[in-house]
Amino acid sequence: MRRFVPLLAAAMLSACATVPTDAPVRMTQPAAEVPLQDQQVLFWNDATRSDRFRRMEDFFAGHEVAAAADVRNLPAGSPYDAATTAALDAYLASSDAAGIMVLQDGRVRYEKYGLGFGPQGRWTSFSVAKSFTSTLLGAAVKDGFIASMDDPVTKYLPKLAGTAYDGVSVEQLATMTSGVKWNEDYTDAASDVARMLLVAPVAGESQAITYARQLTREAPAGRKWVYKTLETNLLGDLVTAATGQSLAAYSKKKIVDPAGFAGPLFWMTDLTGNNIGGCCLSIRLSDYARMGQFALEGGQSAVPVGWFASAGAPQVEFGDGNGYGFQWWTYPGASFGAQGIFGQSITIVPDRRLVIAIVSNWPAATGKPLSASRRALLDQVIAASGR
Repeated sequence: MRRFVPLLAAAMLSACATVPTDAPVRMTQPAAEVPLQDQQVLFWNDATRSDRFRRMEDFFAGHEVAAAADVRNLPAGSPYDAATTAALDAYLASSDAAGIMVLQDGRVRYEKYGLGFGPQGRWTSFSVAKSFTSTLLGAAVKDGFIASMDDPVTKYLPKLAGTAYDGVSVEQLATMTSGVKWNEDYTDAASDVARMLLVAPVAGESQAITYARQLTREAPAGRKWVYKTLETNLLGDLVTAATGQSLAAYSKKKIVDPAGFAGPLFWMTDLTGNNIGGCCLSIRLSDYARMGQFALEGGQSAVPVGWFASAGAPQVEFGDGNGYGFQWWTYPGASFGAQGIFGQSITIVPDRRLVIAIVSNWPAATGKPLSASRRALLDQVIAASGR
């Protein structure tokens, strides 16, 4: 999700939202109305991004759930050698990173902060949230709310019957291979991704479903991969419909508590009061790392045995060892990770028992030089982490 919705409308509509929540969830509202033209994240200047990425709940409505009662301890591990530490320090200083944490065997080998951020603060995820939604999908399968990944999405979202999503399976939605035509150009104000949360809300359905009604098919289901944030929003709606719980409420049970999060989780909502599956939860840096550790260890007992082995494997292959799983990016060497615009990431390297969490305020949403610089750092850290 790359554009946000009018705050006043969100405040008015979320007050009458009927999203079920059977775990303690606090409905949050922004402290003050923010002009619509000041809500478009792609146009925020550097100072505005640096300020707001750490307090999105002050600008957008959402749900908040409490930290885990039993917080997972992250003990100190052995520090890296001088060269690796210097490389991490240099990246932190030069890349507009707000924090970097590296875990190996569940122990902290590196943890430092920038931009005035600190261990008690929360930072927004952007599309890192997609991998959380994927994990909740796995939990819904384990809990029996979703019978099969081969089920048609219309079984759980019947309002998609008669749309381009007829005949699309849950797994195809999770791998973004629906064949539905989509434009995710963040520089184009007329693109689908720019308009999907500006669609007028319709009573009884999420904005994602409302927007999906107007889409058309460009390829048979399962034949073509196209990155579509809408499809993660629909996946979140599907999990909510199947479980009868909001994503925030379900995440409290299936991620926050079992992973042992140290701080509360905030998850933004759309104009209908539904959590936005493809974007915008806020947690501590250490909890991004805990999420990575949770996935590294298999996510038991929240998801089926082997879930992350499948979710973090290249269900779609791009070449050179890269691909896409169930809402996780896959990398060479059987590693995988979550990514969000402006430099948010969780990277998981199973054969090194390694988790690298980074939160940032990149000067642009995306860009090859930015990604290449991060990749170079990750490769250096992985190489220094042995086997």
